[in-house]
Amino acid sequence: MLGEETLISPRKRGPASRLEQQIQMIGQLPKSKQKFVSEMLDAVIAQAQQAGTDS
Repeated sequence: MLGEETLISPRKRGPASRLEQQIQMIGQLPKSKQKFVSEMLDAVIAQAQQAGTDS
């Protein structure tokens, strides 16, 4: 509608980054595999955050 802001951010030009390609590929996996990947990412992120607070 007129006057409404869109939440779509402009895309940069050029090929997608490796991470963006991986996210697209993950989106095409069955839901059970997506859940597995998500849980793995959660574990890696939690580990990285914990390592950052262990200084």
